Amino acid sequence: MIEFTVNGRKRSADVEPEMPLLWVLRDVLDVKGPKYGCGIAQCGACTVHLNGEPVRSCSVPASAAAGQNVLTIEGLAQRGRMHPVQKAWIDHQVPQCGYCQSGQIMAAVALLKKNPNPSDRDIDAAMTNLCRCGTYARIRTAIHAAAQSMKPAKA
Repeated sequence: MIEFTVNGRKRSADVEPEMPLLWVLRDVLDVKGPKYGCGIAQCGACTVHLNGEPVRSCSVPASAAAGQNVLTIEGLAQRGRMHPVQKAWIDHQVPQCGYCQSGQIMAAVALLKKNPNPSDRDIDAAMTNLCRCGTYARIRTAIHAAAQSMKPAKA
């Protein structure tokens, strides 16, 4: 039995320790936000936060999450309010097919946590998730907008 916290809730799963975290989330715990894309940690569709750090959950064994905090896109909204990155994604119509977007959003949230005012170069370096539809320009625009909306109001 592997126990960890998912989106603020204690959860447990009776799975093999080497089972990828992605499959524990999707198939055992019914958390469908992280998507399967490649299975080799290349595309990023499965990105979640493990103790605040973005990870490709398709390549993280469930045992690595034992006793840890996992955050998926389902846990971003707080008290019924979307995270600023989620709102920017909608405002700037980022998704086309939408398949990669939960992973893209999780990567963007992690970027803004570390760098609240990223340049285009910073965004390009940090956003290594793949988008088959090629919405990279809209992703960059949305990240800049989210960064602006997250800045404290000047007195």
